Amino acid sequence: MTDTNSAGVTSVSSRRVIIGSIAASIAFVMELTLVPLLLPVIQEQFSLSIGELAWVFNSYGIAVAIGVLVGGLLGDAFKAKRVFAVGVLLFASGSAAVAIAGSHELILAGRILQGFGGGVFSPLIPLLLTRSSPNRPGKVLIVWGSVAGYVAAFAPFFYGSTLAVYGWNLAFLIFAAVSFGALVIVYQSPEQDQPAPFKISMSNYTELFRSPGLWAMFGYVFCTYGAITYYLFRLPLWLADNDYQFANIGLTLSVMWLSFSVVSTLLRNWVDEPHVRGILLSAPVLIACGFPIAYFCPGIACLLLSAILVGSGLACSNAPSTQLILKFAPKDMGAVSASLDITFARLGGVATVAVFAQSMFGYAVFAVFLMSLIAFCCAMAAAKRFNESS
Repeated sequence: MTDTNSAGVTSVSSRRVIIGSIAASIAFVMELTLVPLLLPVIQEQFSLSIGELAWVFNSYGIAVAIGVLVGGLLGDAFKAKRVFAVGVLLFASGSAAVAIAGSHELILAGRILQGFGGGVFSPLIPLLLTRSSPNRPGKVLIVWGSVAGYVAAFAPFFYGSTLAVYGWNLAFLIFAAVSFGALVIVYQSPEQDQPAPFKISMSNYTELFRSPGLWAMFGYVFCTYGAITYYLFRLPLWLADNDYQFANIGLTLSVMWLSFSVVSTLLRNWVDEPHVRGILLSAPVLIACGFPIAYFCPGIACLLLSAILVGSGLACSNAPSTQLILKFAPKDMGAVSASLDITFARLGGVATVAVFAQSMFGYAVFAVFLMSLIAFCCAMAAAKRFNESS
Protein backbone atom coordinates (compact mmCIF):
# COMPACT_ATOMS: atom_id res chain seq x y z
CA MET A 1 0.00 0.00 0.00
CA THR A 2 2.80 2.41 0.86
CA ASP A 3 4.60 1.86 -2.43
CA THR A 4 1.39 2.31 -4.39
CA ASN A 5 0.58 5.55 -2.62
CA SER A 6 4.13 6.75 -3.10
CA ALA A 7 3.96 5.98 -6.80
CA GLY A 8 0.65 7.80 -7.02
CA VAL A 9 2.09 10.86 -5.32
CA THR A 10 5.06 10.81 -7.68
CA SER A 11 2.74 10.58 -10.68
CA VAL A 12 0.65 13.52 -9.50
CA SER A 13 3.81 15.49 -8.73
CA SER A 14 5.18 14.81 -12.20
CA ARG A 15 1.95 15.92 -13.83
CA ARG A 16 2.00 19.13 -11.83
CA VAL A 17 5.56 19.91 -12.91
CA ILE A 18 4.70 19.16 -16.55
CA ILE A 19 1.52 21.28 -16.52
CA GLY A 20 3.21 24.13 -14.65
CA SER A 21 6.27 24.13 -16.89
CA ILE A 22 4.16 24.20 -20.05
CA ALA A 23 1.99 26.98 -18.59
CA ALA A 24 5.08 29.09 -17.89
CA SER A 25 6.28 28.38 -21.42
CA ILE A 26 2.91 29.59 -22.76
CA ALA A 27 3.31 32.91 -20.91
CA PHE A 28 6.85 33.27 -22.28
CA VAL A 29 5.73 32.49 -25.84
CA MET A 30 2.73 34.84 -25.67
CA GLU A 31 5.08 37.68 -24.73
CA LEU A 32 7.19 36.94 -27.79
CA THR A 33 4.23 36.94 -30.18
CA LEU A 34 1.90 39.56 -28.68
CA VAL A 35 4.28 42.39 -27.78
CA PRO A 36 5.16 43.22 -31.42
CA LEU A 37 1.43 43.53 -32.09
CA LEU A 38 1.04 45.96 -29.15
CA LEU A 39 3.98 48.23 -29.99
CA PRO A 40 2.02 50.73 -32.16
CA VAL A 41 -0.60 51.19 -29.41
CA ILE A 42 2.05 51.67 -26.70
CA GLN A 43 3.87 54.15 -28.91
CA GLU A 44 0.70 56.17 -29.44
CA GLN A 45 -0.38 56.19 -25.78
CA PHE A 46 2.98 57.38 -24.42
CA SER A 47 3.94 59.52 -27.47
CA LEU A 48 7.21 57.62 -27.88
CA SER A 49 9.73 58.14 -30.62
CA ILE A 50 10.80 55.11 -32.61
CA GLY A 51 14.08 55.10 -30.66
CA GLU A 52 12.29 55.08 -27.30
CA LEU A 53 9.99 52.33 -28.52
CA ALA A 54 13.01 50.31 -29.59
CA TRP A 55 14.23 50.35 -25.99
CA VAL A 56 10.85 49.15 -24.76
CA PHE A 57 11.39 46.19 -27.09
CA ASN A 58 15.14 45.76 -26.58
CA SER A 59 15.27 46.10 -22.80
CA TYR A 60 13.43 42.80 -22.56
CA GLY A 61 15.74 41.09 -25.06
CA ILE A 62 18.90 42.24 -23.26
CA ALA A 63 17.51 41.08 -19.92
CA VAL A 64 16.58 37.67 -21.38
CA ALA A 65 20.09 37.25 -22.80
CA ILE A 66 21.60 37.85 -19.36
CA GLY A 67 18.96 35.81 -17.52
CA VAL A 68 19.50 32.77 -19.74
CA LEU A 69 23.16 32.55 -18.74
CA VAL A 70 22.30 33.00 -15.07
CA GLY A 71 19.51 30.41 -15.24
CA GLY A 72 21.70 27.88 -17.01
CA LEU A 73 24.48 28.19 -14.44
CA LEU A 74 22.24 28.27 -11.35
CA GLY A 75 20.07 25.44 -12.64
CA ASP A 76 23.11 23.14 -12.57
CA ALA A 77 24.37 24.42 -9.20
CA PHE A 78 21.05 24.42 -7.30
CA LYS A 79 17.76 22.57 -7.51
CA ALA A 80 16.32 23.36 -10.93
CA LYS A 81 12.74 23.70 -9.67
CA ARG A 82 13.70 26.40 -7.17
CA VAL A 83 15.64 28.39 -9.75
CA PHE A 84 12.72 27.96 -12.16
CA ALA A 85 10.29 29.26 -9.52
CA VAL A 86 12.40 32.36 -8.88
CA GLY A 87 12.54 33.09 -12.61
CA VAL A 88 8.77 32.66 -13.03
CA LEU A 89 8.12 34.93 -10.04
CA LEU A 90 10.33 37.66 -11.53
CA PHE A 91 8.67 37.29 -14.94
CA ALA A 92 5.18 37.50 -13.44
CA SER A 93 6.09 40.49 -11.27
CA GLY A 94 7.63 42.31 -14.22
CA SER A 95 4.57 41.60 -16.38
CA ALA A 96 2.27 43.01 -13.71
CA ALA A 97 4.51 46.06 -13.33
CA VAL A 98 4.32 46.78 -17.06
CA ALA A 99 0.54 46.36 -17.03
CA ILE A 100 0.07 49.09 -14.41
CA ALA A 101 2.95 51.34 -15.54
CA GLY A 102 2.03 54.95 -16.12
CA SER A 103 5.24 56.13 -17.73
CA HIS A 104 7.88 55.11 -20.24
CA GLU A 105 10.47 54.66 -17.47
CA LEU A 106 8.27 52.31 -15.46
CA ILE A 107 7.56 50.24 -18.57
CA LEU A 108 11.31 49.87 -19.11
CA ALA A 109 11.85 48.79 -15.49
CA GLY A 110 9.06 46.23 -15.72
CA ARG A 111 10.34 44.91 -19.04
CA ILE A 112 13.83 44.41 -17.61
CA LEU A 113 12.46 42.49 -14.63
CA GLN A 114 10.16 40.49 -16.88
CA GLY A 115 12.93 39.65 -19.35
CA PHE A 116 15.46 38.64 -16.71
CA GLY A 117 12.94 36.31 -15.08
CA GLY A 118 11.99 34.80 -18.44
CA GLY A 119 15.65 34.24 -19.22
CA VAL A 120 16.21 32.49 -15.90
CA PHE A 121 13.33 30.00 -16.17
CA SER A 122 13.10 29.34 -19.93
CA PRO A 123 16.24 27.15 -20.33
CA LEU A 124 15.09 25.01 -17.37
CA ILE A 125 11.75 24.03 -18.93
CA PRO A 126 13.06 21.09 -21.03
CA LEU A 127 15.13 19.94 -18.04
CA LEU A 128 12.09 19.83 -15.73
CA LEU A 129 9.93 18.18 -18.38
CA THR A 130 12.35 15.36 -19.14
CA ARG A 131 13.03 14.72 -15.45
CA SER A 132 9.29 14.53 -14.80
CA SER A 133 8.80 12.00 -17.60
CA PRO A 134 12.04 9.96 -17.70
CA ASN A 135 10.41 6.99 -19.44
CA ARG A 136 8.85 9.05 -22.25
CA PRO A 137 10.90 12.25 -22.53
CA GLY A 138 10.38 12.55 -26.28
CA LYS A 139 6.61 12.56 -25.98
CA VAL A 140 6.51 15.27 -23.32
CA LEU A 141 8.89 17.47 -25.34
CA ILE A 142 6.72 17.06 -28.45
CA VAL A 143 3.64 18.04 -26.43
CA TRP A 144 5.49 21.08 -25.08
CA GLY A 145 6.71 22.16 -28.50
CA SER A 146 3.31 21.66 -30.11
CA VAL A 147 1.42 23.62 -27.46
CA ALA A 148 3.93 26.46 -27.48
CA GLY A 149 3.99 26.59 -31.28
CA TYR A 150 0.26 26.82 -31.75
CA VAL A 151 -0.16 29.33 -28.92
CA ALA A 152 2.44 31.44 -30.71
CA ALA A 153 0.52 31.05 -33.96
CA PHE A 154 -2.98 31.93 -32.80
CA ALA A 155 -2.38 34.38 -29.94
CA PRO A 156 -1.81 37.49 -32.14
CA PHE A 157 -4.89 36.86 -34.29
CA PHE A 158 -7.11 36.01 -31.32
CA TYR A 159 -5.98 39.01 -29.28
CA GLY A 160 -6.15 41.38 -32.24
CA SER A 161 -9.67 40.21 -33.12
CA THR A 162 -11.27 39.97 -29.68
CA LEU A 163 -9.33 41.41 -26.74
CA ALA A 164 -7.66 44.44 -28.33
CA VAL A 165 -10.60 46.68 -27.34
CA TYR A 166 -9.62 46.23 -23.67
CA GLY A 167 -6.22 47.83 -24.22
CA TRP A 168 -2.61 46.66 -24.38
CA ASN A 169 -2.40 46.37 -20.56
CA LEU A 170 -4.62 43.29 -20.58
CA ALA A 171 -1.99 41.28 -22.44
CA PHE A 172 0.57 41.87 -19.69
CA LEU A 173 -1.99 41.01 -17.03
CA ILE A 174 -2.57 37.72 -18.87
CA PHE A 175 1.21 37.04 -18.89
CA ALA A 176 1.29 37.69 -15.13
CA ALA A 177 -1.78 35.55 -14.37
CA VAL A 178 -0.64 32.55 -16.44
CA SER A 179 2.89 32.63 -15.00
CA PHE A 180 1.66 33.06 -11.41
CA GLY A 181 -0.63 30.06 -11.99
CA ALA A 182 2.32 28.07 -13.33
CA LEU A 183 4.34 28.98 -10.26
CA VAL A 184 1.63 27.74 -7.89
CA ILE A 185 1.20 24.46 -9.78
CA VAL A 186 4.91 23.65 -9.91
CA TYR A 187 5.64 24.66 -6.34
CA GLN A 188 2.93 22.35 -4.97
CA SER A 189 4.92 19.32 -6.14
CA PRO A 190 7.60 17.84 -3.83
CA GLU A 191 11.28 18.18 -4.69
CA GLN A 192 12.53 15.47 -7.04
CA ASP A 193 15.72 16.84 -8.54
CA GLN A 194 19.13 17.15 -6.95
CA PRO A 195 21.73 19.70 -7.96
CA ALA A 196 24.58 18.29 -9.98
CA PRO A 197 28.08 19.11 -8.74
CA PHE A 198 30.13 21.44 -10.91
CA LYS A 199 32.75 19.52 -12.88
CA ILE A 200 33.57 22.15 -15.48
CA SER A 201 37.15 23.38 -15.46
CA MET A 202 38.84 26.27 -17.23
CA SER A 203 40.04 23.82 -19.88
CA ASN A 204 36.40 23.27 -20.88
CA TYR A 205 35.92 26.99 -21.42
CA THR A 206 39.19 27.20 -23.34
CA GLU A 207 38.00 24.41 -25.62
CA LEU A 208 34.67 26.20 -26.09
CA PHE A 209 36.32 29.44 -27.19
CA ARG A 210 38.59 27.55 -29.60
CA SER A 211 35.79 25.74 -31.46
CA PRO A 212 35.50 27.32 -34.95
CA GLY A 213 32.34 25.38 -35.80
CA LEU A 214 30.63 26.50 -32.61
CA TRP A 215 31.42 30.17 -33.25
CA ALA A 216 30.32 29.88 -36.86
CA MET A 217 26.96 28.71 -35.55
CA PHE A 218 26.79 31.53 -33.02
CA GLY A 219 27.36 33.94 -35.92
CA TYR A 220 24.62 32.19 -37.88
CA VAL A 221 22.18 32.45 -34.97
CA PHE A 222 23.08 36.10 -34.36
CA CYS A 223 22.30 37.04 -37.98
CA THR A 224 19.20 34.93 -38.62
CA TYR A 225 17.50 35.71 -35.34
CA GLY A 226 18.58 39.33 -35.62
CA ALA A 227 16.79 39.61 -38.95
CA ILE A 228 13.66 37.82 -37.71
CA THR A 229 13.49 39.89 -34.52
CA TYR A 230 13.73 43.09 -36.56
CA TYR A 231 10.88 41.80 -38.73
CA LEU A 232 8.75 41.25 -35.63
CA PHE A 233 9.58 44.73 -34.31
CA ARG A 234 9.36 46.84 -37.44
CA LEU A 235 6.65 45.21 -39.55
CA PRO A 236 3.72 45.96 -37.18
CA LEU A 237 4.83 49.60 -36.90
CA TRP A 238 5.20 49.92 -40.67
CA LEU A 239 1.78 48.38 -41.24
CA ALA A 240 0.18 50.66 -38.63
CA ASP A 241 1.74 53.69 -40.35
CA ASN A 242 0.19 52.48 -43.61
CA ASP A 243 -3.30 52.27 -42.07
CA TYR A 244 -3.56 48.49 -41.82
CA GLN A 245 -6.19 47.37 -39.32
CA PHE A 246 -5.12 45.88 -35.99
CA ALA A 247 -6.74 42.55 -36.89
CA ASN A 248 -4.80 42.36 -40.17
CA ILE A 249 -1.52 42.98 -38.35
CA GLY A 250 -2.43 40.21 -35.92
CA LEU A 251 -3.30 37.90 -38.81
CA THR A 252 0.08 38.53 -40.46
CA LEU A 253 1.98 37.68 -37.26
CA SER A 254 -0.20 34.62 -36.67
CA VAL A 255 0.53 33.34 -40.18
CA MET A 256 4.24 33.73 -39.54
CA TRP A 257 4.10 31.70 -36.32
CA LEU A 258 1.74 29.14 -37.82
CA SER A 259 4.19 28.66 -40.70
CA PHE A 260 6.95 28.17 -38.15
CA SER A 261 4.93 25.52 -36.30
CA VAL A 262 3.83 23.64 -39.42
CA VAL A 263 7.28 23.61 -41.05
CA SER A 264 8.92 22.61 -37.77
CA THR A 265 6.53 19.65 -37.55
CA LEU A 266 7.25 18.64 -41.15
CA LEU A 267 11.01 18.82 -40.54
CA ARG A 268 10.98 16.70 -37.38
CA ASN A 269 12.16 13.58 -39.23
CA TRP A 270 14.48 15.44 -41.61
CA VAL A 271 16.73 17.25 -39.17
CA ASP A 272 19.49 14.68 -39.16
CA GLU A 273 22.95 14.40 -40.62
CA PRO A 274 22.09 13.87 -44.32
CA HIS A 275 19.68 16.82 -44.46
CA VAL A 276 20.81 19.30 -41.81
CA ARG A 277 23.12 21.20 -44.20
CA GLY A 278 20.41 21.88 -46.77
CA ILE A 279 17.87 22.95 -44.14
CA LEU A 280 20.42 25.19 -42.46
CA LEU A 281 21.31 26.91 -45.74
CA SER A 282 17.70 27.42 -46.77
CA ALA A 283 16.86 29.54 -43.71
CA PRO A 284 18.77 32.74 -44.67
CA VAL A 285 17.50 32.41 -48.25
CA LEU A 286 13.87 32.29 -47.08
CA ILE A 287 14.41 35.22 -44.72
CA ALA A 288 16.11 37.32 -47.39
CA CYS A 289 13.21 36.67 -49.79
CA GLY A 290 10.51 37.38 -47.22
CA PHE A 291 11.60 40.92 -46.37
CA PRO A 292 11.43 42.57 -49.82
CA ILE A 293 8.06 40.96 -50.56
CA ALA A 294 6.57 42.71 -47.52
CA TYR A 295 7.97 46.08 -48.59
CA PHE A 296 7.79 46.14 -52.38
CA CYS A 297 4.53 44.24 -52.94
CA PRO A 298 1.60 45.99 -51.22
CA GLY A 299 -1.51 44.05 -50.31
CA ILE A 300 -2.53 41.50 -47.73
CA ALA A 301 -1.72 38.53 -49.98
CA CYS A 302 1.92 39.57 -50.31
CA LEU A 303 2.13 40.28 -46.60
CA LEU A 304 0.94 36.77 -45.83
CA LEU A 305 3.43 35.32 -48.32
CA SER A 306 6.17 37.32 -46.61
CA ALA A 307 5.06 35.99 -43.22
CA ILE A 308 5.08 32.41 -44.53
CA LEU A 309 8.63 32.76 -45.87
CA VAL A 310 10.02 34.36 -42.72
CA GLY A 311 8.22 31.85 -40.46
CA SER A 312 9.57 28.98 -42.56
CA GLY A 313 13.05 30.51 -42.35
CA LEU A 314 12.78 30.59 -38.57
CA ALA A 315 11.76 26.90 -38.54
CA CYS A 316 14.67 25.95 -40.80
CA SER A 317 17.19 27.79 -38.62
CA ASN A 318 15.84 26.76 -35.22
CA ALA A 319 16.37 23.01 -34.80
CA PRO A 320 19.42 22.61 -37.12
CA SER A 321 21.32 25.43 -35.41
CA THR A 322 20.69 23.94 -31.97
CA GLN A 323 21.66 20.49 -33.25
CA LEU A 324 25.01 21.69 -34.59
CA ILE A 325 25.75 23.85 -31.55
CA LEU A 326 25.31 20.79 -29.31
CA LYS A 327 27.38 18.77 -31.79
CA PHE A 328 30.26 21.25 -31.60
CA ALA A 329 29.96 21.82 -27.84
CA PRO A 330 32.92 20.57 -25.75
CA LYS A 331 32.31 17.68 -23.36
CA ASP A 332 30.22 18.66 -20.30
CA MET A 333 29.51 22.07 -21.86
CA GLY A 334 26.19 21.29 -23.54
CA ALA A 335 24.08 23.36 -21.14
CA VAL A 336 26.40 26.36 -21.34
CA SER A 337 26.53 26.13 -25.13
CA ALA A 338 22.73 25.93 -25.32
CA SER A 339 22.47 29.00 -23.10
CA LEU A 340 24.93 30.84 -25.35
CA ASP A 341 22.79 29.82 -28.32
CA ILE A 342 19.81 31.67 -26.84
CA THR A 343 21.98 34.58 -25.74
CA PHE A 344 23.43 35.14 -29.21
CA ALA A 345 19.94 34.91 -30.72
CA ARG A 346 18.66 37.60 -28.35
CA LEU A 347 21.71 39.81 -28.79
CA GLY A 348 21.34 39.56 -32.56
CA GLY A 349 17.79 40.84 -32.22
CA VAL A 350 18.78 43.62 -29.83
CA ALA A 351 21.64 44.82 -32.03
CA THR A 352 19.61 44.76 -35.25
CA VAL A 353 16.66 46.62 -33.75
CA ALA A 354 18.95 49.16 -32.08
CA VAL A 355 20.86 49.92 -35.30
CA PHE A 356 17.95 49.92 -37.75
CA ALA A 357 14.99 50.99 -35.60
CA GLN A 358 14.93 54.50 -37.04
CA SER A 359 15.93 53.51 -40.58
CA MET A 360 13.49 53.43 -43.46
CA PHE A 361 12.04 49.95 -43.89
CA GLY A 362 13.46 49.87 -47.41
CA TYR A 363 17.03 50.42 -46.16
CA ALA A 364 16.55 47.72 -43.56
CA VAL A 365 15.63 45.27 -46.34
CA PHE A 366 19.12 45.69 -47.80
CA ALA A 367 20.71 45.28 -44.35
CA VAL A 368 18.75 42.07 -43.78
CA PHE A 369 19.99 40.78 -47.14
CA LEU A 370 23.59 41.32 -45.98
CA MET A 371 22.90 39.61 -42.65
CA SER A 372 21.35 36.67 -44.50
CA LEU A 373 24.44 36.46 -46.72
CA ILE A 374 26.69 36.37 -43.65
CA ALA A 375 24.47 33.69 -42.09
CA PHE A 376 24.69 31.65 -45.30
CA CYS A 377 28.51 31.81 -45.20
CA CYS A 378 28.54 30.83 -41.51
CA ALA A 379 26.30 27.87 -42.33
CA MET A 380 28.66 26.76 -45.10
CA ALA A 381 31.63 26.91 -42.71
CA ALA A 382 29.76 25.07 -39.95
CA ALA A 383 28.51 22.40 -42.35
CA LYS A 384 32.06 21.79 -43.50
CA ARG A 385 33.20 21.34 -39.90
CA PHE A 386 30.21 19.08 -39.26
CA ASN A 387 31.10 16.83 -42.20
CA GLU A 388 34.73 16.64 -41.07
CA SER A 389 33.75 15.61 -37.54
CA SER A 390 31.12 13.04 -38.66
